Amino acid sequence: MAKFADGKIEAFAGPLELGASDNLEKVIIDFIAGAKHSLHIAVQELDSEAIAQAIIDAKWKGIEVMVFLEQAYLASEKIPKATPKNNETKVDAETRVQWNEYRRAKTEKTNRDIFMAMLRNAIDVKADYNPEIFHQKFIIRDYSGKSKVATSAVLTGSTNFTRTGTHKNYNHIVIFHDHRICRAYKAEFDEIKSGNFGALFLREQNIPQTYNLNGIPVRILFSPDDSPELEIIKQMLKCEKQLDFAIFTFSGSSGIDDAMMMLREARREVRGALDPGQGRQYWAATDWLHGKGIQVYFPKREPGFGKLHHKLMVIDQNIVVGGSFNYTAPANLYNDENIFVIGNPFDLTPKNGGPVDHQECGKIALFFRKVIDQIIENSELHSLA
Repeated sequence: MAKFADGKIEAFAGPLELGASDNLEKVIIDFIAGAKHSLHIAVQELDSEAIAQAIIDAKWKGIEVMVFLEQAYLASEKIPKATPKNNETKVDAETRVQWNEYRRAKTEKTNRDIFMAMLRNAIDVKADYNPEIFHQKFIIRDYSGKSKVATSAVLTGSTNFTRTGTHKNYNHIVIFHDHRICRAYKAEFDEIKSGNFGALFLREQNIPQTYNLNGIPVRILFSPDDSPELEIIKQMLKCEKQLDFAIFTFSGSSGIDDAMMMLREARREVRGALDPGQGRQYWAATDWLHGKGIQVYFPKREPGFGKLHHKLMVIDQNIVVGGSFNYTAPANLYNDENIFVIGNPFDLTPKNGGPVDHQECGKIALFFRKVIDQIIENSELHSLA
């Protein structure tokens, strides 16, 4: 863990098992355990029994808990086949298949097991209403919008609340201790709760702002309302020397790849790491980037490695962009996503998010650049051969 802005911003990178600095499962559990009043949770996937237990424990302590999950991990795509076994009748086979997951002996919980456990413990848990991918990963703690509370905070990043996400995949988490950041995420959570995903009129009074956290400018944007891709490109155009990235999915349909190639044409140093499973797909931006002299790395498939799941960019010694947003057209146009932008190379006025503590912005950039460096050290350089 690293703290910045006098503790207003905390940054974490995992997993420990792959040489990163933090146990992300424990970070999430500790954050939940710190709740005094409420937890509003929006996450694509939850199969970590330890995290689920922390949520249930919070409910038993009298904490108000509301959870939204991606429905695709809760429902089967089709009705399974019921083939009779041994001396089973057709009815017996159908009953076994229909209730198999509930009745079978198992040591690990699934998304559906955890969903049902939360329902049994009177937690308000729902599947998302968005027909596209519900890709959020955030928790709002102790913020109702009515008053400031010392424990109010937001946890967000690239990490799903799963065993794989916290112990096998490269991921990051950032915690913001600021009621204004809480307000921005609460507006998004209320939109999710309303079932009107993507309706611009619901958020027209919540135009993305730049918040100053003890000298560090922070911007929060949501997809598709706020067109995060344009924001990321805008930040990229501030690059004067070096841009590093670590991205799970980076498609050629993204405008971000074009911006990277233009930066390289302008003699900026650009390099980064991609997930080997995603980065070698025919639609990936990998070859385009490589063809322009951009160094692209793939983590080695060593024991314990799952995926490179970051959605992370570091620009010079000034700016960090992270969150749930992959560099794809669906992420920008359809999916339910969030990004944060930390830092700024310019001296901003108080009205625009200043004044800027450039030294502190540089510390955050250095923390996340080291995260990317650590991945690249355990990677292989992409080659067209």
